[in-house]
Amino acid sequence: MLTRADNEYLCRVGPGTPMGELFRRFWLPATLAWELPEPDGAPVRLRLLGEDLVLWRDSSGAVGAMQNACPHRGASMFFGRNEENGLRCVYHGWKFDTTGACVDMPNEPAESNFKHKITAQAYPCAEYADIVWLYMGPQSPPPPLPDLD
Repeated sequence: MLTRADNEYLCRVGPGTPMGELFRRFWLPATLAWELPEPDGAPVRLRLLGEDLVLWRDSSGAVGAMQNACPHRGASMFFGRNEENGLRCVYHGWKFDTTGACVDMPNEPAESNFKHKITAQAYPCAEYADIVWLYMGPQSPPPPLPDLD
């Protein structure tokens, strides 16, 4: 029988935990591809390895996965507008692409470069065998997705 400490060690998978760090080094199945809406559709909530995420398809059909909380004021990106290759926060209108880069800040002057300093935590995604896979690990670029044939 496991001790309480061993059980905690094996069962906790959040960021910074030993098992969480181990699982993050592999591609993880996140959702079925058909559960994501069409391009520019509404985002989908997902909780994976103790992190609240949102998944969406941008205008080109690419899948994006990022933290649910907007880096600006912590508003839920689940309520964001998916438009023109980005997910726009409804609180102040900051827009992020599938890599987590801020691509638009409507409340900043056009000559401001502040948006280039802001990023949201985003994870690489891949679609394979009708499943959306996420890589949450430290390796950049992520390892190749294993062949499942």
